[in-house]
Amino acid sequence: MDGDFTYWHWTGFLVAVVFLLSLDLGVFHRKAREVSFREALGWTSLWVSLALSFGFWIYHSQSRQLGLEFLTGYLIELSLSMDNVFVIALIFGYFSVPLRFQHRVLFWGIMGAIVMRGVMIAAGAALIKQFHWLLYVLGAFLVVTGVKMLFGGDTKVEPERNPILRLARRFFPVSPGFDGQKFVTSFNHQRMLTPMALVLIMVETTDLVFALDSIPAIFAITQNEFVVFTSNVFAILGLRSLYFALAGAIAYFRYLKVGLSLVLVFIGIKMLVGIWDAHLPIGWALGIVGAILALSVIASIIATRREARSGPSGH
Repeated sequence: MDGDFTYWHWTGFLVAVVFLLSLDLGVFHRKAREVSFREALGWTSLWVSLALSFGFWIYHSQSRQLGLEFLTGYLIELSLSMDNVFVIALIFGYFSVPLRFQHRVLFWGIMGAIVMRGVMIAAGAALIKQFHWLLYVLGAFLVVTGVKMLFGGDTKVEPERNPILRLARRFFPVSPGFDGQKFVTSFNHQRMLTPMALVLIMVETTDLVFALDSIPAIFAITQNEFVVFTSNVFAILGLRSLYFALAGAIAYFRYLKVGLSLVLVFIGIKMLVGIWDAHLPIGWALGIVGAILALSVIASIIATRREARSGPSGH
């Protein structure tokens, strides 16, 4: 179902996003400071509430099908963003980014991610309309990616293997230390990139890698460009607050990666069975994705608490 989304829907959504981002950076985070867990939790609740309200609006103004497609796509994108959060935490740790500067890096990283994903979604939608069989190729890709994620080792941050970062280091001098929250500074009478710029490049390229999984996954749920784009953007907008809320609780999500890999395999199979004209109702897809993620989080919390009880004091 295509939905009746007009130029005004696209314009209104983009204007609202620009306004919220301007309010965030220009008012609430005008000065560099640490973001507390309580504040991060509040912002996370706000972004989730806005996304659910938007899905509720689509449900009633367009159709039940599109509303459920938005909610399923948003859940998939948000859960994959949680895996992204843990990688970003490793990047910040590797470069020793001070806590008070991390929000600024994430803000500009998200701005770049929105533009980058918008281009990828437009290109993907155009290709799928022209070559429908690409959906089955993407389905196979998701199954392979999910299996690799399931049996792969722990994620590592290796800036020396990042080709874009290596190009930046080659063509631009880098200052020996941070200069506040600046991305460019003057050192020894020479304009240089700061380590903060390198961190931003790592965050952007990391999001690009995650987008290669998440965007095919949501095209398995819907081919409506407006639903694909808005669900992506809502998940990305909540990424900053999600990072500050979850980065310190990574141990509580040890089995989340297993859940995400199973979700990717499930979504990939859902795409592949379309070859035989078999289609799973969107309500079932939403329920299965939600159940997989919930079970992975519950299993993680139970395992962590058992470990805590059987620690030194437990012995």
